[in-house]
Amino acid sequence: MKADYVIIGAGSAGCALAYRLAEAGKQVLIIEHGGSDAGPFIQMPAALSYPMNMKMYDWGLKTEPEPHLGGRVMVTPRGKVIGGSSSINGMIYVRGHAQDFDHWAASGAQGWGFADVLPYFKRMEHWHSGGHGGDPTWRGDSGPLHITRGPRTNPLVLAFVKAGQQAGYAMTDDYNGRQQEGFGPFDATVWKGRRWSAANAYLRPALKRDNCRLIRAFARKIVLKDGRAVGVEVERAGAVEVIDAGIEVIVAASSINSPKLLMLSGIGPAAHLSAHGIDVIADRPGVGQNLQDHLELYIQQASIQPVSLFKHWSLWGKAKIGLQWLLTKKGLGASNQFESAAFVRSRAGVPYPDIQYHFLPIAVRYDGQVAAQGHGYQAHVGPMRSVSRGHVSLRSADPADPPRIQFNYMSDASDWESFRTCIRLTREILAQAAFAPFAGEEIQPGKDVQSDEALDAFIREHVESAYHPCGTCKMGDVDDAMAVVDAQCRVIGVSGLRVADSSIFPRITNGNLNAPSIMVGEKAADHILGRTPLTPVSDEPWVHPTWESTQR
Repeated sequence: MKADYVIIGAGSAGCALAYRLAEAGKQVLIIEHGGSDAGPFIQMPAALSYPMNMKMYDWGLKTEPEPHLGGRVMVTPRGKVIGGSSSINGMIYVRGHAQDFDHWAASGAQGWGFADVLPYFKRMEHWHSGGHGGDPTWRGDSGPLHITRGPRTNPLVLAFVKAGQQAGYAMTDDYNGRQQEGFGPFDATVWKGRRWSAANAYLRPALKRDNCRLIRAFARKIVLKDGRAVGVEVERAGAVEVIDAGIEVIVAASSINSPKLLMLSGIGPAAHLSAHGIDVIADRPGVGQNLQDHLELYIQQASIQPVSLFKHWSLWGKAKIGLQWLLTKKGLGASNQFESAAFVRSRAGVPYPDIQYHFLPIAVRYDGQVAAQGHGYQAHVGPMRSVSRGHVSLRSADPADPPRIQFNYMSDASDWESFRTCIRLTREILAQAAFAPFAGEEIQPGKDVQSDEALDAFIREHVESAYHPCGTCKMGDVDDAMAVVDAQCRVIGVSGLRVADSSIFPRITNGNLNAPSIMVGEKAADHILGRTPLTPVSDEPWVHPTWESTQR
């Protein structure tokens, strides 16, 4: 079996790559270990807590005990399904802040500044404001990826934005437009009541072409000959075979599995590979390093009015929502329920937001467990740019073994200070007059948790991953010893091989990572095809005029 381009992983970036390469007339083959994304648990937006907790859709990865979180072992969901993690995520669409990408360019990823990537965000988007404001000149209107907004009819959702305004923060009607900073509506990859994953947006149209194929197989390693990638060794139907790549192999297997594949193939830290008996093809010490994520806490408040989603949290309520969705693709099932957002700065002197909020009109965990108090609401809050770094390494040379994942969460003292600030700022917002008609007792952390020591204990026990791992195959200058790929996504030291997914992020971006991951696939496709990148856009993003002296 052979193709011009062999892509490992039908996830967010891989699907976009397949679409653009096939559109250009190239022979494309995508390898995906996971299965079908058919069925209501994936396609119904409100059912988002189910697929990321189902073995049939998730790789089931876990961290090593995290030393700064009391030895907790954290789950690391990654999509093992058509569409990858875009098929099991919360469907929240955040480009990232302009200064995130300017930082990429300044750190060695030349050509990936905000002016460079904005045209690719516009190319991939088909944005629908739904009458909720926004600036269409900053958005795309004809791309494959449909982006919409929820109805925002729940009074708690509106109260959150009003409370932000009362607390003195800026308002924004489009955080993906000129102004990220402030409180306003969330964007979601939902279209006509369905999850609009990378599989729906990109892969299915690509597979309608005769020159694009998808096979279900487990990628074991990249086949290298004389320093060049010539194919991929896979296990399929119980047999091991090699799929030949006529031009290039492109790894888009996630920030966890992409470095694992490189290391199994002899590309990575030489001493680590040798310790596992793997022949070193290219000594790249940065492979698997620079692992980053967003952590978050749920600040939960009881509601004294029965207006939260808890009134639907029964077998009958869920069945009614599910039936309405199955029949009409409308109703509560057609929204991910994350309909109000905020990006704020933690203190004066921070030039752009470093805290993100997701507001949810129910007190519930990602695993679907609701608060015992019944009606409530919660703000998910966490810092955007932790300086803590972890790594992904091999457990053994056996491709079937999961990698070792060590985030080193909260390993820097600044992380604890940041989270204490997050909690205190959130309490201030939830105490505003907009919530007065609803506010009951604080469920979590609880009114008695006030001192730094008490907050730290709460953080240590309750902080959760936002499931945004990235950075393990860092893009940078070829002279940077820790860079894994250059600015055209080519693996340094090997020809015919690229990596294009969230693993190439030099530094994590503001917000959820699905949008920038898809953007990487879009932009990498132009580099692979040898095309001149899209013309940079000189649109000037908004920066708070008094950021140096004020926090809001």
